[in-house]
Amino acid sequence: MTDDKKIHPKRIAIKKSDIAKLRAELPKKTEIKSSGEVITDEGIAPILEKNAPEISVPLSAEAVWAFKEYAKLLRKWNEVMNLTNILDDNGIAMRHFIDSLTLVPFIEKEQEKQGRKDLSIIDVGTGAGFPGIPVKVQMNELKLTLLDSLQKRIGFLDEVIKTIGLTDARTIHSRAEDAGHTKTHREKYDISTARAVASLPVLCEYCLPFVKTGGIFLAMKGHVDEELDEAKNAIAKLGGSVEKVEKFVLPGTDMDRAVVVIRKLRPTPLSYPRQAGKPSKDPIK
Repeated sequence: MTDDKKIHPKRIAIKKSDIAKLRAELPKKTEIKSSGEVITDEGIAPILEKNAPEISVPLSAEAVWAFKEYAKLLRKWNEVMNLTNILDDNGIAMRHFIDSLTLVPFIEKEQEKQGRKDLSIIDVGTGAGFPGIPVKVQMNELKLTLLDSLQKRIGFLDEVIKTIGLTDARTIHSRAEDAGHTKTHREKYDISTARAVASLPVLCEYCLPFVKTGGIFLAMKGHVDEELDEAKNAIAKLGGSVEKVEKFVLPGTDMDRAVVVIRKLRPTPLSYPRQAGKPSKDPIK
């Protein structure tokens, strides 16, 4: 009769360096969306690093990290509220982040003109934080205000600001038509900007009241020629003048883009902006 003996496998010693190597060789975490698009944890970084120099905005490692965290939060919050329908790596990197960063060279020129870095900027109708947060990530010396009319979006923006550690950045829950008449915000900013669907005459009525005399409104548009003609009277009535229009194709895409630089030459009449809803329903002629 033989004795039953428990058989124990031999312990295998694995070095920490071997574990690290194995981890590096494992595929990155991916998510397959119902549409078939592939979303990865790491895909945004190389897209940003490749395309940012094309717009003369080289990114630091800290900035790339911030954009990756921003993208994670965007996807997470988008599961419970509608922030964007662009969620793939290339879409977020190019159509949200790189597109927003095209403003950086214009702001740098304004910093040189005014002789200081800590300019105040308000992003009107910011939505999910574009272009304001990407610009702030790259130019941390700016004093950023994000204005939006939906409280849920403000909650998202506050979490982004906290998570990626932005300083001198705040959110305001208000309609532009209301905030533009308050002493706290009217003609208090060096720069206002908007990346919105509204036509240029409407955007000017929303944004120019926030700008100090001598400051600028940076309007981000697609096709802009027809809108510029329509906005001439509105810009003049609101105290502005078109200083520059720069057209370009967004790197890595076939999308036409334009940045319109409008200089604030004199105070905006107190009758503007008009009451909520009026600018969009009846643009200044």
